Amino acid sequence: MAKIQTPQPVRGTQDMFGETEERFAYVVATFERVRRLYGFKGLQLPVIEPTAVFSRSLGEATDVVSKEMYTFEDRGGDSISLRPEFTAGVARAYLTNGWQQYAPMKLSVHGPLFRYERPQKGRYRQFHQIDAEIIGAAEPVADVELLGMADQLLKELGINKGVTLQLNTLGDTQSRDAWRAALIAYFNDHKVGLSEDSLARLEKNPLRILDSKDPKDRPIADAAPAIDDYLSGEAQDFFGAVTSGLDAAGVTWERNARLVRGLDYYRHTAFEFVTDRLGAQGTVLGGGRYDGLIENLGGPATPAVGWAAGIERLAMLVDVWESFPIEIAVVAEHELRVEEAIKLVVKCRNAGFRSEQFISGSPRKRFDKARKSEPAILVSFDIREGKETNTFAWFDNGSTRIEEVKAFLQQFENESGF
Repeated sequence: MAKIQTPQPVRGTQDMFGETEERFAYVVATFERVRRLYGFKGLQLPVIEPTAVFSRSLGEATDVVSKEMYTFEDRGGDSISLRPEFTAGVARAYLTNGWQQYAPMKLSVHGPLFRYERPQKGRYRQFHQIDAEIIGAAEPVADVELLGMADQLLKELGINKGVTLQLNTLGDTQSRDAWRAALIAYFNDHKVGLSEDSLARLEKNPLRILDSKDPKDRPIADAAPAIDDYLSGEAQDFFGAVTSGLDAAGVTWERNARLVRGLDYYRHTAFEFVTDRLGAQGTVLGGGRYDGLIENLGGPATPAVGWAAGIERLAMLVDVWESFPIEIAVVAEHELRVEEAIKLVVKCRNAGFRSEQFISGSPRKRFDKARKSEPAILVSFDIREGKETNTFAWFDNGSTRIEEVKAFLQQFENESGF
């Protein structure tokens, strides 16, 4: 009989366990704590959406929609896609649930996303993001609050050292349109020197040429017209309010006049938190103001600003994370003491202490097995020379609740005659 081949994981996915999972969980838990400090409401979105949610928001010509989305036709004949990002889904939920009445809304979400792209360090086909959005707020103070939240999150994670906030303005509609026209004219004059990818972007997405990584494009992109030459007075005032607000909030930033967002609905603020610790995938958190997105999905003109960050990338930068060692290990070293051990474990867990029972396998090996689990306190139930024996063993495993554990077990001893 031929050996059955075990199916392998899908390329670009990963099974998270041990330290990898603990780092991941630490990032999510820290995000949940920080977003509550800022009054952001949690949101859960479907993993699947109508394909139109992304084709209308991201654009048919973008790489995400044309090359990277997992799209299929369901049994009803509808085109469905696994979500490749959160912002479009948040905007769809805002419209279809009638949340305009609650604007401005501060929303947060986290979970898996899917893109068919070449896997590499910090990039997967199933990846995870944390996401924060403020919808319905046109004032620059919303941008400042969102950036302040991101800055505090990185500090709370302990990964802010070596991470730089790069900031730019894309101007208002008038400014951006004028700049875009100037870029198209400039790049058309230098078409001979552009890469194939940049030539494809020239008419539909010229701003993306500015952040091209192709060495062939860099000299041309670096000499391209700058947004500052086309900013209206209103756009200058908006950017000035953002930068002065960040200074007041103690958020360090630096100007990157080449930082862009290629999609047409982006306006004003664009930003990235970047590091040199992850190689080519140096952006750990990024976003901007997208005042035109809601309109693209059929809603009224609605200002909005948001950011997203890859959980895997953040987790790779974390050096110290929360661990949850066993606080109480309960051992039954004799079969006649198993029920007592079970009762104590139940009491421990009901009282909120992390506990593990060692009541199976060779009775002679249970104590050593429990010791290797590195608990704060080990409780042993045994019978020796015909007499019941009960033993406490105390260990320094870094538990922050050792005195609480001792007090609980002392109470248990007094009540049970242990």
